[in-house]
Parts: sequence; structure tokens; C-alpha cells
Amino acid sequence: MFGRKQSPQPKTGGASQVPTFIAPDTQLLGDLKAKGPVRVDGVILGSLFVEGDLEVAPSGRIEGDEVRARNILVNGEVRAKIVTEGKLILTKRAHVEGDVVAKALDIEAGATFVGRSVTGDGETLPPTITSETPPGGEPPAKED
Repeated sequence: MFGRKQSPQPKTGGASQVPTFIAPDTQLLGDLKAKGPVRVDGVILGSLFVEGDLEVAPSGRIEGDEVRARNILVNGEVRAKIVTEGKLILTKRAHVEGDVVAKALDIEAGATFVGRSVTGDGETLPPTITSETPPGGEPPAKED
């Protein structure tokens, strides 16, 4: 309008592609929601909801109720239920405690995984199995 060229605006088609980093010396207390890719080198004490991909670095740790992302690569520690619409990869340095729902699950030799998993097109995990559950049976009914 006044002889200046307008600077180009970034295209925002769908999820943002600007990565979110949680630095090694950072601790986040609470839930985190992100639209683009996320890399965790520090600590998150809460749930994590990512519309893009998630990478947990060897120094990264997540402890919370749930971790959701499109694809997840774990090199560090996760203590939460993990839900991914794509692939979950646990490298040989990974330590995961929690149930997993994923389209595909890849666990390298040396990784630690404590929990149950549902892969493929599975939507939910079966009821929790306890020490009181008879082999091949349903969990006992709660008495009122």
C-alpha cells in the first residue's frame, strides 16, 4: 500500500511444525498440550498430549496419567499409559511402565517394558488383571 512489500506469512495448514523442546534441566509440573513435534530431554510430571510426533531423549522422563502422540520414540523413561495412533518405538535404553495402545509396537533388545499392550486396530485394553483374578477368569466382583 505505501510502497512496501509485505513479508510472507508462514503457512499454517494443520498442525504446527515448530518443535517444542523440554530442555535437560527443565521440570514441568502439569499437563502439556502441543500441536507440533515434541522432544523431551527434561522431566514432565503430568500428562502429555501431542498432535504430532513425540521423542523422549535418553535424559527425558515423563510421569503422569497418559501420554498421547501420533508416533512415539522412547529413549528415556515413561511411567504412564501410552496411546499412539501410529508407531511406538522403545529403544534399548527405554524404560516404560504403563499400558500401551498402538497401531505398531517395536521393542529393541535391552528395553524395559512393564505393562500390557494392545496393537493393531485395538481401541481399549481389557480389564486390569490383579493377583485376585483366577487364571483365564474375570476379575472378582467388588462386594458392597
